[in-house]
Amino acid sequence: MKRILLFMTAICMTTMVMMSCGGGSKKEEVKSEEDAYADNEIAEPTGPSSEDMIAEGKTLVDANDCKTCHHPTNKIIGPSHTDVAKKYEFNEANVQLLADKIIAGGSGVWGEIVMNPHPTLSHGDAEKMARYVLSLDGEKEH
Repeated sequence: MKRILLFMTAICMTTMVMMSCGGGSKKEEVKSEEDAYADNEIAEPTGPSSEDMIAEGKTLVDANDCKTCHHPTNKIIGPSHTDVAKKYEFNEANVQLLADKIIAGGSGVWGEIVMNPHPTLSHGDAEKMARYVLSLDGEKEH
């Protein structure tokens, strides 16, 4: 029975690897040099807020193949996103660690099941996804 389960898991994971899209790339608006200069003259540029990045991360998680293996609160193939948030403190080092894991994939932290790599995701998008996941236990970034 255990061999059958492992065999079916391997087939499922292979199928998901072959079918996963890894996320699409967004087209960025291209501004002329004059427009960019004018924007800088009006106000100092500010980055998106933590809440904005978390919201963008949720959108990216929903748009990618994450839900194939992860659920916000229940274990499916991989751990629930909330369990990930409980395991890792919400700080910049862990955002970077999880973003790297999202892009590279891997195994061993949550068992022997392999997480698919997502090499087409930008590191910035992977960071937003990691911030969303780390926010699910209610902890604020520090």
